Amino acid sequence: MTKEKTLILLKPDAVQRGYIGNIVSRFENKGLKIVGMKMIHITSSLSKEHYAHLVSKPFYSDLEKFITSCPVVAMVLEGKEAVEVVRNICGPTNARKALAGTIRGDLSNSTSRNVIHASDSKETAEKEIPRFFKKEELFDYKLNEYYFYASDE
Repeated sequence: MTKEKTLILLKPDAVQRGYIGNIVSRFENKGLKIVGMKMIHITSSLSKEHYAHLVSKPFYSDLEKFITSCPVVAMVLEGKEAVEVVRNICGPTNARKALAGTIRGDLSNSTSRNVIHASDSKETAEKEIPRFFKKEELFDYKLNEYYFYASDE
């Protein structure tokens, strides 16, 4: 298993509904290491860059209005198979189809107001992380993995 980094955005609905601590603790409880975290305001131009694949969709204007409406919390998490682990913790984009126990299954009932963004692949994470974090905003520190993984993993 390889260690990976992945990007998380706690969207405006997560911030407004007071879910930051709840969501962050789920990742920490799973053994993922937070290597970067900050609150930012997404601008219209950053929204267009981040959601470039959706700009031509009819719902994009509502998405941009939503994502720029208040600050978001951006995080970079690191761990073994972090992208897949985080996606499983989040649940599917359509929160109505998300299982109980997942972030979206527990905290949302919407496709567009689904409280969290998570990179969908290692390649996407490698593009998204530098969009939101400068190299000096990411930290490398020792997390005692003895308590999270067996030595042969």
